[in-house]
Amino acid sequence: MAANQAVNRARVELLIFDLDGTLIDSREDLANAVNATRLRMGLPPLDLDRIASYVGDGAPVLMRRALGPEFSDEDIRRALEFFLNYYGEHKLDCTRPYPGVTEALERFARTGLKMAVLTNKPVRISRAIVEGLDLARYFFAVYGGNSFPEKKPHPIGVETLCREAGVGPEETMLVGDSAVDVRTARNAGVRVCGVTYGFQPETLAAEPPDLLVDSLVELADRLGVPPSSHASLGPSLEQQVPLEFDL
Repeated sequence: MAANQAVNRARVELLIFDLDGTLIDSREDLANAVNATRLRMGLPPLDLDRIASYVGDGAPVLMRRALGPEFSDEDIRRALEFFLNYYGEHKLDCTRPYPGVTEALERFARTGLKMAVLTNKPVRISRAIVEGLDLARYFFAVYGGNSFPEKKPHPIGVETLCREAGVGPEETMLVGDSAVDVRTARNAGVRVCGVTYGFQPETLAAEPPDLLVDSLVELADRLGVPPSSHASLGPSLEQQVPLEFDL
């Protein structure tokens, strides 16, 4: 479904967020870790934008893209181990939530939406970042690329989160910055919102989402979520009321 097509009075009870390029700007820390790995493997550094274009399909694929086809599987395994160790130590050096993310999550939480994170990044590092940035309190689950047998765009992560939240796919929206997220949503039968500020927004042109926003604050506005200063604390999971909106 194209981003400019109307969806009438759609109900949303569950928001599932991608992590890198959607909730957090981790570009610099990822680039530094990739370039430290390349240096260890005898290669020169790559520029930040190029590395960002490699992100989205999990750490093993990132390493293969960053090192190139001339390296053996054993080389990639050793490089991946170094990368994960280095990145694990430096994951919060420069990484921060994008502007408006915390405000929007607070608005969603006060309204009572159920929220989760689904990323292809390794789950242990993902949870540590979410916790380190004081975002964990907004999510009932954070799943990573090694949480399931398959990574995005396989639907297993979305299907699991819908089941755990007790919410159907027709009342779920995935929010992400790349075509991987759009494909994931299509495979899972849920709606998808793209963000224009992430790592790979250019990929959304070929695979348009149902909704495209410039910030999560704009998404909150489009969902009709009141500003935090005017909202009361949200109900428990059992008491939540679905939001309705026009795309």
